[in-house]
Amino acid sequence: MNPTKILITCVLAIAFVMTSKANATIVEFQTSHGNMQVNLFDTTTPKTVENFLNYVNDLHYSNSVVHRVVPDFVIQGGGFTFTGDWPLTDIPANAAIQNEPIYSNVKGTIAMAKLGSSKDSATDQWFFNVANNSSNLDLQNGGFTVFGQIIGDGMTVLDAIAELGLCNNGNLQGIPMVNYSSEDCTNKTVPGIENFVVIEQIVIVDSSTATDANLSPAKNTLINKEPENNDSSGGAIAWLMLCLLPIIGRKLLK
Repeated sequence: MNPTKILITCVLAIAFVMTSKANATIVEFQTSHGNMQVNLFDTTTPKTVENFLNYVNDLHYSNSVVHRVVPDFVIQGGGFTFTGDWPLTDIPANAAIQNEPIYSNVKGTIAMAKLGSSKDSATDQWFFNVANNSSNLDLQNGGFTVFGQIIGDGMTVLDAIAELGLCNNGNLQGIPMVNYSSEDCTNKTVPGIENFVVIEQIVIVDSSTATDANLSPAKNTLINKEPENNDSSGGAIAWLMLCLLPIIGRKLLK
């Protein structure tokens, strides 16, 4: 085959590989305190995004509650629901996934929660960074996997949740409550669902190619080794080398 035709075929093949992997997704958290959209990093944290979207598609997060707020730190949810009385009910989760600490835990990002004893223990719980937590969470326990970031005016919803009164109940500390006083909390007064911040549902609003094209998420520079298969560029280079072998071979034989 003509070397020029081989090169053109290679370029088209590489373009196909790159395009086929350049997917991203925007999801909307529809909550009792307002809606917020999050752009997920499909290409660079694929295992985490796939895991999260599996839960979304299974309606795992529908009618769950935000169960933890630490002021100027994080807002956490995904793992508990209210079934009519204290304590909150744990929602059964799927198997844990591999950690992918590519991006930094800066304000406005969403990351996976996990057990303190294992870096590869994330399941269904997530948290939003409401402050720049990079110096702590980027390195702690193998780094916490950031897999998306708030877009639009979603931070106003998080800010409103962060200002709510907090209640400790059982093993859960800092549950944000609506119209539920500290006295109610002390007396363990039975709340209603209206007293919680409810994640009514999470829906996919855009799964177009490269929805993260205009984003510039901060990299986690505190982690020395990134997980394998987190970048499609290596695959593209491999395709290029394979495609050019006939041309290189011809040059070496001359």
